[in-house]
This record gives sequence, C-alpha cells and structure tokens, in this order.
Amino acid sequence: MMDQRVIIEMGMGNDLHGMDYQKAAKRAIEDAFRHSTLPLFQSIDLPTDTMRVQVTVGVQEPDKLDTEALAEMLPRGRATVKAIKGGQNVANAETGDTAVIATAAIEAFLPSQKDNWQQSDA
Repeated sequence: MMDQRVIIEMGMGNDLHGMDYQKAAKRAIEDAFRHSTLPLFQSIDLPTDTMRVQVTVGVQEPDKLDTEALAEMLPRGRATVKAIKGGQNVANAETGDTAVIATAAIEAFLPSQKDNWQQSDA
C-alpha cells in the first residue's frame, strides 16, 4: 500500500559569514522540524519508525552538502535528504562576505491509516 503524506513543514537557515552550506542546510532543517509536532503517534499507538521522512534542501551549491549527515539529525522516522539547487547566496560588495541561505521542506509519510479511523455520528 502506498504511503500518504501526513505533514509538510518548511524552514529557512543561513550562514552569514562562513559560506558554509552544510551549516545553513542544518539550520533550515532544524527550523522546519521545530515548527511541528506529531501527537498522532501517541494517540493511535503507532511506532515512529513507521514514518518515512523525506527532506529536500535547496542551496546554490548542492554538491557541497553531506546529505547522510543531514538525515541523521532527524529525530524520528526513516529519513532521506535530497539536495537541490535553490536558496540564495547574497554577496556584500563592501566586505566581500557572502551570506548563504538554505531552504528545507520536510515531508512525513505514513502507510494508509484509513482502517484505523472512523467517522463519528456525533
């Protein structure tokens, strides 16, 4: 049976002075998962390892990301991280610094739960 997406959360992170794409991506993922909670697991006694987590991170140089290390920071579920070209590099001509901005989308998927729910007559 196909998984169904149960949540999508977005985040943004940056590295203002080091041009560190990994640091910016990590902060974007943390920003996204700190905006959500999934009480569903306790409510229906569902193990969190049944959840598949798919993360997409956008930075200007996606090949500079260690996606396996980023996946390890996810607190629950079976996570994979995909790096794509996105985000922004913002150069400061006065200082020579470049701020790196990363974006992240975290999607959580579960096997269909339709047999675990029923509509109430109330």
